[in-house]
Amino acid sequence: MEKRHGEVAVAAANPGGNVRLRRAREALQRTQEEIVEDLAACADRMHKAGRLRQRLSFSLRQYEKWESSCPPWPRPQTRKVLEEFFRRPIGDLGFASQDHGGDEEPESAAPRSVAPSAAPAPAIGSGNLPWLAPTGSVSGSPSRMRIGEAEVELLRAAADDMDQIDQQFGGNRLWRSARAHLLWVHQMLDRGVYDEVMENQLRGVAGKFTTSLGWFCYDAGLQAEARTYFAEALTTATYTGDDALASRTLSNMSRQAVDLGKGREAVRFARLAQAHAAEWSAPPRVEALLAIRQAQGFARLGDALSCEKSIRYAWRAWEQGPDERDPDWVLFLNEAEIVCLEGMCRLDLQQYARAQQLLEQSAGLQDLAHSRNRGMCLGRLAVAALRNRDLGHSLAAVTESLRLVKGGMSSTRATHQLVLVRDGLAPHHRSRGVQDALDEISEHVA
Repeated sequence: MEKRHGEVAVAAANPGGNVRLRRAREALQRTQEEIVEDLAACADRMHKAGRLRQRLSFSLRQYEKWESSCPPWPRPQTRKVLEEFFRRPIGDLGFASQDHGGDEEPESAAPRSVAPSAAPAPAIGSGNLPWLAPTGSVSGSPSRMRIGEAEVELLRAAADDMDQIDQQFGGNRLWRSARAHLLWVHQMLDRGVYDEVMENQLRGVAGKFTTSLGWFCYDAGLQAEARTYFAEALTTATYTGDDALASRTLSNMSRQAVDLGKGREAVRFARLAQAHAAEWSAPPRVEALLAIRQAQGFARLGDALSCEKSIRYAWRAWEQGPDERDPDWVLFLNEAEIVCLEGMCRLDLQQYARAQQLLEQSAGLQDLAHSRNRGMCLGRLAVAALRNRDLGHSLAAVTESLRLVKGGMSSTRATHQLVLVRDGLAPHHRSRGVQDALDEISEHVA
């Protein structure tokens, strides 16, 4: 109700629309269509200069709302572009925050630092978020770290390296390192000396580590911890206005919800991710990933019609090809992966023959750099073949999956599939090769 009253007040103050913004545009002798192009060009320059965390896009419909009698409060990154382009504060452009009165930290290029908190916090080993741990004594003059591009780039590269290692080996041996890196990033935010550009980049790296840590925990079977980190990553995305981070995190949450048997939650997370993706005009491969996540949720619910529709949309988007704007977290979605994800949908829909066909195709396509994903695929293939009464192909998939485990793959998700296969193979223990496979699974999988 308070928000509605605020909207009415803003509309009453602008009976002829947002006159201030319109006059600022007219002073530049630009049409609405032209100003949209100008804002997009300005945003691109700011992104290249490191002043924006992500590329922004602008639409005519969006700009028309800004010149209406009740203009919506722009997101933080968008406000920066508007202020940069028009060379005046956001309040002078006719905008007024209806939630927090427009109170914002003043922009400054001067270095800044934040004194460490003296409040007691849980220890790292207590299971709480690591950055809530004490940062040390605050007596005297605490040390300060000057943070520059080199430090941020090193952390960003470390996060990228961990994501790539996860693709090949899994998250069991990564979540501890990721947690330690995240703690260090928060120490830098807490104790560091940096300007606004570096702060934005540091917070972006913190968000990247947080959602990756959630994913590593999920892959390692630490589901409660994963949900905690995903929730924190979403909070970071909301605080910083980072829709790309929100899209990635909600995609991760949707995948986890499927494994937890929460189909409705998976669909809801995928739809929220799609809404955030629209805010930053996400490229087709991101749309494909979010559509196949939604399909997996529908498959878990047994909704074949909705699942088929989402699968078709995912393929149409994927077939548009890669884009220079593709974020690093969507690069894993190669042909082998999207075929595998469709196969997993078919398996959940109990379409065992089709699932086996797709999963076998995916296993043959996947490369070495994505061995963990191939291990996941092989585990699902073994299950699909077993349910399709194809014992020979099920055993072959088990053998190949175990070869990856022996080679260093450490993914609880992947090995859990082998446990399911073991339970399914047990009634066939007298068949040729089955008992040997059961013994080998028991030897390598707890």
